[in-house]
Amino acid sequence: MAHTLLTAFALVLIVEGLGPMLFPNKWQQFIQQLSQQPSNQLRTMGGALVTIGVVCLYYLLG
Repeated sequence: MAHTLLTAFALVLIVEGLGPMLFPNKWQQFIQQLSQQPSNQLRTMGGALVTIGVVCLYYLLG
C-alpha cells in the first residue's frame, strides 16, 4: 500500500512539474490570475478537485 501511495505521489509531482518546466511564462501568468480569485472560489475549486479525486480513487480501488 505504501509503495502505491508513493508511486501516485511521484506521478503527481511529475505532472505538476511539467507546466513550470515547459511553459514558465504562461505558468507564471496562470498563477497570477489564480491568486486574484476570491478565496471562496478557490476553496470551491479545491473541494471539487478533492471530491473528484476521491471518487476516482474509490472506483479504481473498489
